[in-house]
Amino acid sequence: MAEPRLPRPTDAELAILRVLWERGASTVRDVHASLPDEPGYTTVLKLMQIMTEKGLVVRDESQRAHVYSARVAQQKTQRQLVADLVDRAFGGSPAQLAMQALSSKKTSPEELAELRRLLDSLEQEDTP
Repeated sequence: MAEPRLPRPTDAELAILRVLWERGASTVRDVHASLPDEPGYTTVLKLMQIMTEKGLVVRDESQRAHVYSARVAQQKTQRQLVADLVDRAFGGSPAQLAMQALSSKKTSPEELAELRRLLDSLEQEDTP
Protein backbone atom coordinates (compact mmCIF):
# COMPACT_ATOMS: atom_id res chain seq x y z
CA MET A 1 0.00 0.00 0.00
CA ALA A 2 1.38 3.41 -1.00
CA GLU A 3 2.26 5.90 1.71
CA PRO A 4 -0.12 8.88 1.74
CA ARG A 5 1.20 12.07 0.20
CA LEU A 6 1.95 14.82 2.65
CA PRO A 7 0.64 18.34 2.06
CA ARG A 8 2.87 20.58 -0.03
CA PRO A 9 4.95 22.72 2.34
CA THR A 10 4.83 26.50 2.08
CA ASP A 11 8.04 28.47 1.47
CA ALA A 12 8.38 29.20 5.20
CA GLU A 13 7.82 25.52 6.03
CA LEU A 14 10.44 24.49 3.46
CA ALA A 15 12.96 26.81 5.11
CA ILE A 16 12.32 25.06 8.43
CA LEU A 17 12.53 21.63 6.80
CA ARG A 18 15.90 22.57 5.24
CA VAL A 19 17.22 23.37 8.72
CA LEU A 20 15.91 20.07 10.11
CA TRP A 21 17.39 18.09 7.19
CA GLU A 22 20.75 19.78 7.65
CA ARG A 23 20.93 19.78 11.47
CA GLY A 24 18.80 16.77 12.30
CA ALA A 25 16.41 16.79 15.26
CA SER A 26 16.32 20.31 16.73
CA THR A 27 14.47 22.50 19.18
CA VAL A 28 12.49 25.53 18.04
CA ARG A 29 15.29 27.73 19.41
CA ASP A 30 17.88 25.86 17.29
CA VAL A 31 15.74 26.19 14.16
CA HIS A 32 15.03 29.86 14.86
CA ALA A 33 18.75 30.59 15.22
CA SER A 34 19.50 28.84 11.92
CA LEU A 35 16.94 30.64 9.74
CA PRO A 36 18.48 33.33 7.54
CA ASP A 37 15.53 35.73 7.42
CA GLU A 38 15.31 35.98 11.23
CA PRO A 39 11.57 35.56 11.70
CA GLY A 40 10.32 35.98 15.25
CA TYR A 41 10.69 33.07 17.65
CA THR A 42 6.93 32.80 18.19
CA THR A 43 6.41 32.73 14.41
CA VAL A 44 8.79 29.78 14.09
CA LEU A 45 7.13 28.05 17.04
CA LYS A 46 3.65 28.48 15.52
CA LEU A 47 4.84 27.28 12.10
CA MET A 48 6.39 24.18 13.64
CA GLN A 49 3.18 23.47 15.57
CA ILE A 50 1.20 23.75 12.32
CA MET A 51 3.74 21.53 10.56
CA THR A 52 3.24 18.92 13.29
CA GLU A 53 -0.53 19.01 12.73
CA LYS A 54 0.01 18.67 8.96
CA GLY A 55 2.36 15.71 9.47
CA LEU A 56 5.43 17.42 8.00
CA VAL A 57 7.41 17.12 11.23
CA VAL A 58 7.27 14.94 14.32
CA ARG A 59 7.67 16.30 17.84
CA ASP A 60 9.42 14.51 20.70
CA GLU A 61 7.85 15.79 23.92
CA SER A 62 9.92 13.60 26.26
CA GLN A 63 12.23 16.49 27.20
CA ARG A 64 11.47 19.92 28.60
CA ALA A 65 12.32 21.54 25.26
CA HIS A 66 10.39 19.75 22.53
CA VAL A 67 12.57 18.38 19.76
CA TYR A 68 11.32 18.36 16.17
CA SER A 69 12.48 16.33 13.21
CA ALA A 70 11.39 16.12 9.59
CA ARG A 71 8.93 13.29 9.03
CA VAL A 72 10.08 12.65 5.46
CA ALA A 73 13.55 12.64 3.94
CA GLN A 74 14.66 15.63 1.87
CA GLN A 75 14.88 13.63 -1.36
CA LYS A 76 11.33 12.29 -1.02
CA THR A 77 9.93 15.77 -0.36
CA GLN A 78 11.84 17.20 -3.33
CA ARG A 79 10.57 14.42 -5.60
CA GLN A 80 6.99 15.08 -4.51
CA LEU A 81 7.40 18.83 -5.15
CA VAL A 82 8.96 18.21 -8.57
CA ALA A 83 6.20 15.74 -9.50
CA ASP A 84 3.58 18.34 -8.54
CA LEU A 85 5.39 21.01 -10.57
CA VAL A 86 5.73 18.73 -13.61
CA ASP A 87 2.02 17.97 -13.50
CA ARG A 88 0.85 21.55 -12.90
CA ALA A 89 3.22 23.59 -15.06
CA PHE A 90 4.59 21.20 -17.68
CA GLY A 91 1.62 18.98 -18.56
CA GLY A 92 3.30 15.95 -17.02
CA SER A 93 6.49 16.25 -19.11
CA PRO A 94 9.70 15.96 -17.09
CA ALA A 95 11.68 16.71 -20.26
CA GLN A 96 9.98 20.12 -20.57
CA LEU A 97 10.85 20.87 -16.94
CA ALA A 98 14.48 19.87 -17.47
CA MET A 99 14.81 21.96 -20.64
CA GLN A 100 13.33 25.03 -18.95
CA ALA A 101 15.51 24.56 -15.87
CA LEU A 102 18.69 24.16 -17.93
CA SER A 103 17.93 27.15 -20.13
CA SER A 104 17.12 29.49 -17.22
CA LYS A 105 20.50 29.44 -15.42
CA LYS A 106 24.09 28.62 -16.25
CA THR A 107 24.91 25.01 -15.47
CA SER A 108 28.39 24.07 -14.25
CA PRO A 109 30.48 21.50 -16.16
CA GLU A 110 30.22 19.19 -13.13
CA GLU A 111 26.43 19.39 -13.12
CA LEU A 112 26.32 18.76 -16.88
CA ALA A 113 28.53 15.69 -16.46
CA GLU A 114 26.24 14.41 -13.72
CA LEU A 115 23.20 14.97 -15.95
CA ARG A 116 24.91 13.08 -18.80
CA ARG A 117 25.57 10.13 -16.47
CA LEU A 118 21.93 10.16 -15.37
CA LEU A 119 20.69 10.28 -18.96
CA ASP A 120 23.06 7.45 -19.94
CA SER A 121 21.80 5.29 -17.07
CA LEU A 122 18.18 6.02 -18.00
CA GLU A 123 18.86 5.06 -21.62
CA GLN A 124 20.47 1.81 -20.49
CA GLU A 125 17.39 0.97 -18.41
CA ASP A 126 15.17 1.41 -21.50
CA THR A 127 17.40 -0.75 -23.73
CA PRO A 128 16.36 -4.44 -23.71
